[in-house]
Amino acid sequence: MNTKIRALMGACALSALATAALAETTITVATVNNGDMVRMQGLMDDFYAKHPDIKVDWVTLEENVLRQKVTTDIATKGGQYDVMTIGTYEAPIWGKQGWLLPLEFDAAYDVDDLLPAIRGGLTVDGKLYAAPFYGESSMIMYRTDLMEAAGLTMPAEPTWDDVKAAAAAMTDRDNEIYGICLRGKAGWGENMAFLSAMANSYGAKWFDMEWNPQFDGAAWKETLTDYLDMMTNYGPPGASNNGFNENLALFQQGHCGMWIDATVAASFVTNPNDSTVADRVGFALAPNKAGIAKHGNWLWAWNLAIPAGTQKAEAAKTFVEWATSKDYTALVAEHEGWANVPPGTRTSLYENPEYQKVPFAAMTLNSINAADPTNPTVDPVPYVGVQFVAIPEFQGIGTAVGQQFSAALAGTTSADDALAAAQALTTREMKKAGYIK
Repeated sequence: MNTKIRALMGACALSALATAALAETTITVATVNNGDMVRMQGLMDDFYAKHPDIKVDWVTLEENVLRQKVTTDIATKGGQYDVMTIGTYEAPIWGKQGWLLPLEFDAAYDVDDLLPAIRGGLTVDGKLYAAPFYGESSMIMYRTDLMEAAGLTMPAEPTWDDVKAAAAAMTDRDNEIYGICLRGKAGWGENMAFLSAMANSYGAKWFDMEWNPQFDGAAWKETLTDYLDMMTNYGPPGASNNGFNENLALFQQGHCGMWIDATVAASFVTNPNDSTVADRVGFALAPNKAGIAKHGNWLWAWNLAIPAGTQKAEAAKTFVEWATSKDYTALVAEHEGWANVPPGTRTSLYENPEYQKVPFAAMTLNSINAADPTNPTVDPVPYVGVQFVAIPEFQGIGTAVGQQFSAALAGTTSADDALAAAQALTTREMKKAGYIK
């Protein structure tokens, strides 16, 4: 071959490589460190095979840290992330403020297949501002063998009295088995997610119709007192440090008789590769208070959203569409089995005969449908949200209240003092924000 021709071919090859390198887009995705998100990172070969021009850098953070960092970044227009994992709380607020790009997908994505309860929480003025990766409510996960040994049967719709009785019967501290494991770690999305949902079932509420805080009422006192009694008498040591991941580990290792938490945890407590009690887990609706027709269910979704300040919107949208599509669900089912697909987002999943065989599928859907964000508690309230209040100020207020209640669980303050502090700080912040005078 002619030397000049060789040189020309070599130059063309180098030029092609340079063009390919220039065409490649790297996006940064901020996400939470839970099992479903970690599982997605292990399946990225499928995305790269379909989109070789896009690479993904992951920033994987603990839940409270993720919320803090993405909130700071989007509010200050920092531009660190091209895709953010955000919750049902943030999506409509940030969408309304113009901080997120509206999402429009091709017909094959089938937006109408999204569960109405989940899609509605992510929509503002008819526009979808985040795509749900998985949706959840809360439910009871319990050890069937321990219930049987205690001579008890878990009702399909238990009351809090049923839960307390079962927790007492299953507790065996000598063998490090605790009757009940609940969130104690401070945070508006940690302990306050659980306690707000529990409070709804007791008839408590964050605010009355004039936005006056209600922590000085009898319903909140009963809620917090019962929570502290259960956790002090039947819960694990150090519970004030335990959030979702810590309680998941305790349950998987056989240390919890019951765990009331996110329905999404069901696939992890029943997976024999991760859980020592996988074949001994039952499910029931989150409890209600005898005589009050509200269950302690919450409603949540972890979603992927695109900040308005990104310079890589098309690549970000391509990733979001892949990660929240029907095809991704099928990909997880192929590699991990139907029990491990991201739940709670699509009607078609719950109509799938294969998924209907999953033991917790029906209970998850029933739990999602039991939560009503527009009527979260017994009395009318001026806010939307089950385990949160959909106002911008709630992040700060909810976390501050959570710190008071976590301190009560740790024993550094009393229930009465924690409630008084919650009332005072919430009143102060609501006055500062102009909701009340």
